[in-house]
Amino acid sequence: MKTIKGPALFLAQFAGDEAPFNDLASITRWAAGIGYKGVQIPSWDGRFIDLAKAADSKTYCDELAGICAESGVQITELSTHLQGQLVASHPAYDSAFDGFAAPEVRNNPKGRAEWAADQVKLALKASANLGLTEQATFSGALAWPYVYPWPQRPAGLIETAFEELGRRWTPLLNYADEMGVDLCYEIHPGEDLFDGATFEMFLDNVNGHSRANILYDPSHFVLQCLDYVDFMDIYKDRIKMFHVKDAEFNPTGRQGVYSGYQPWVNRAGRFRSLGDGQVDFSAIFSKFAAMDFNGWAVVEWECCLKHPEDGAREGAQFVADHIIRVTERAFDDFADGGADEAANRKMLGLGA
Repeated sequence: MKTIKGPALFLAQFAGDEAPFNDLASITRWAAGIGYKGVQIPSWDGRFIDLAKAADSKTYCDELAGICAESGVQITELSTHLQGQLVASHPAYDSAFDGFAAPEVRNNPKGRAEWAADQVKLALKASANLGLTEQATFSGALAWPYVYPWPQRPAGLIETAFEELGRRWTPLLNYADEMGVDLCYEIHPGEDLFDGATFEMFLDNVNGHSRANILYDPSHFVLQCLDYVDFMDIYKDRIKMFHVKDAEFNPTGRQGVYSGYQPWVNRAGRFRSLGDGQVDFSAIFSKFAAMDFNGWAVVEWECCLKHPEDGAREGAQFVADHIIRVTERAFDDFADGGADEAANRKMLGLGA
């Protein structure tokens, strides 16, 4: 058993243009000051990291790590959620996702996808330079507009989508292997990898690649009524990252899983600040303690009600309170009477 590391904080939701949220030194001092020991860095945010420079220069990466260490935290992982999203994007979302890309590849789906793949590779090289072994990402989505089977899906439609998804990601997974980094796909509605079944379909199309792993976030499972503790048992060998995020699902006679196009405040399913939702984190942290998880408990704060700074402060304490320092000995060692093979055979009535 291993004690999970943490608490850490994903910085994406807190980045801003005003201090202390506008540069790496300031935001990490703030995070450390409210109880965090690590930070997950959004690789697309130039206020915190120059991704091209980090991929090119180990010295620059040492400087980034030094800034964090001086603040009292360490870098846990880099995130390529937005770039991964653009590796595979259905044309229905071209306008919505164009803003994630560099200006020179907007309104150019092919160029945008190539740029996104290059960004993922830069982040993998930067992760290696930083001494990191996991990287967060989205899978992107080609099949998501067809998630509900009406009208009837043409035969082979979903299979073709996943074949293409596998074709686009296999070179990136191979590069991840060269860098010694696991790509951890956040299992997330809106992506083609949104539950265990779709993750397995993806694995089939990347030949079970050892670097294709999971960023586990139970909030996304609450909102689709999936057994998030059983998920951990099924995929324990693939879960390499953990987002600590809460959610609640309160169906009514008017709305259920799809939540009727309502704004977040009025949805049956909505994300909540840690401790305000329905996720059984005692069960989750117990499971992580038992399964030798070697990663970090990273707070991803998202809530439509609470102020983010309050959520961040409360989240650090929440995670600290839930981390289980694993035992080094059995609880009933006091009753150990000692034994040897001869004694064991005698106790079993097997004689000498």
